[in-house]
Amino acid sequence: MELWHGSSQIVRVPRFALSRPHNDYGPGFYCTPYVELAKEWACPREVDGIANHYELDTEGLQVLDLEDGTHSVLEWLAILVNNRVVNVGVPIAQAAIEYLTENFLIDLAPYDIVRGYRADDSYFSFVRSFVSNGLTVEQLETVMHLGSLGAQVVLKSPRAFERIRFVDYETAPWEEFHRRRLNRDMAARKAFFEESRRGVTQGLYMNTILSEGLKQDDVRV
Repeated sequence: MELWHGSSQIVRVPRFALSRPHNDYGPGFYCTPYVELAKEWACPREVDGIANHYELDTEGLQVLDLEDGTHSVLEWLAILVNNRVVNVGVPIAQAAIEYLTENFLIDLAPYDIVRGYRADDSYFSFVRSFVSNGLTVEQLETVMHLGSLGAQVVLKSPRAFERIRFVDYETAPWEEFHRRRLNRDMAARKAFFEESRRGVTQGLYMNTILSEGLKQDDVRV
């Protein structure tokens, strides 16, 4: 597997011990299969970034692919709210977060690699709106795709870290890729605004999931 990691520096040897705990999928080394996306992620500020290039031998490793069509958006959401801090202000939102983590959370411990969406800051607007009963499950999936989240691949175990090899790197001029990052964020927010103001009378809202006690095996989710 060919991977790229956006950073402010060259990272020749990723180290599991340096992983930060409060990322989308918990501690791990966060990469993407797309060099252009890595360059965007490398330029959050007005300074040139680095797209580190790697090869990963996945033979024998356990991979959880949240984009393979067998997992619901609620499973991704449960993982996200279990690892990231989501500020919510209404009781239903807090109840929703607790319910999602109790009933839709996937245990990542058996997996060496996780592939799934990346939650940039703009996507927390989607999350807060959904758990506050402002978006349906269907709308949440729509705005995530319209906003072009981008796929990320996360190395989660020491075994996976042993299999990754640094190849080379490319520089990311901040003016170009910071602008692309901002444009992606603006596109996501626009998609969210247009979808959230659309009147929806049908669809699966969070209050229905809570009131009917829906679980992972329910066809509606």
